[in-house]
Amino acid sequence: MNIGVYPGSFDPVTNGHLDIIERAANIFDKVIVAVLKNPNKNPFFLVEEKIELLKSTTQHFDNVEIDTFSGLLIDFMKAKNAKVIVKGLRAVSDFEYEFQMALMNRKLAPDVETVFMMTNSQYSYLSSSIIKEVSSFNGCIKGLVPESVEKAIKEKLNR
Repeated sequence: MNIGVYPGSFDPVTNGHLDIIERAANIFDKVIVAVLKNPNKNPFFLVEEKIELLKSTTQHFDNVEIDTFSGLLIDFMKAKNAKVIVKGLRAVSDFEYEFQMALMNRKLAPDVETVFMMTNSQYSYLSSSIIKEVSSFNGCIKGLVPESVEKAIKEKLNR
């Protein structure tokens, strides 16, 4: 089985993320969206909330699974018997960091490939950080995230 793993923090999941997930689902037999538990970040959503949001926004894909991991991505890849990491790129600035990570992953696991997918141009400026910042000032994020995510962000901010 040809498995692609799309790792990230997904805090929150955006329409740009969903674009990459949909396109990866058309290429791979199975796509595992792997939510990173990163102790160095102060997340907006808890890992469990991110998983629920991702499950609800990807439920129409038969070959997409949502999971979580901590530690090295390569260890997760081995546990899932996956050989391809899927990374979305918005701009050249993303490439430099992702290229370094791909080379390190290649060093750690020579049998694992990294595939870069360019984002749809309509999402090239979009990031989870921008969504959180705009939302914190009551800016409009309609059309940038799924409706369920927009609602969850508003509920969290109103607490």
